[in-house]
Amino acid sequence: MKVITLTQPWASLMACDAKRWETRSWKTEYRGFLAIHAAKSFPRDCRQMCNLKVFRNALFKDVTVAPETLPLGAIIAVGILVDVQPTILVKPDFPESVFGNYDPNRFVWMFEHIQRIEPIIASGSLGLWNCFDPVLNQLEGRQ
Repeated sequence: MKVITLTQPWASLMACDAKRWETRSWKTEYRGFLAIHAAKSFPRDCRQMCNLKVFRNALFKDVTVAPETLPLGAIIAVGILVDVQPTILVKPDFPESVFGNYDPNRFVWMFEHIQRIEPIIASGSLGLWNCFDPVLNQLEGRQ
């Protein structure tokens, strides 16, 4: 199964279905089932973003939850990549517009049917990478 690694909090925003579009500096011809992996690193500036109201409202329904509880180094969701478009062709609504970088010369990866899964520990990689975990293969077979 193909996997993409995202830094937190964007990986968890995808997993909780608050974010359906991922912005990237590169495009892909791949369409289909794709797992979402939360990177092992969680830079300080990204942790601080979790305290912004729009992020907190999307991520933490329970206000006692802290950014440090977000999963790291694990596949946390699966979805279907249905399209990739240049950012100049799309107009994201709020809060999607806050959750991505829509500068020119970037691409919007559009997902559907995202579902959170129990975290599966994985190392991650740049770009699209392959994971052969039996659990993920079973999920892919159900689609």
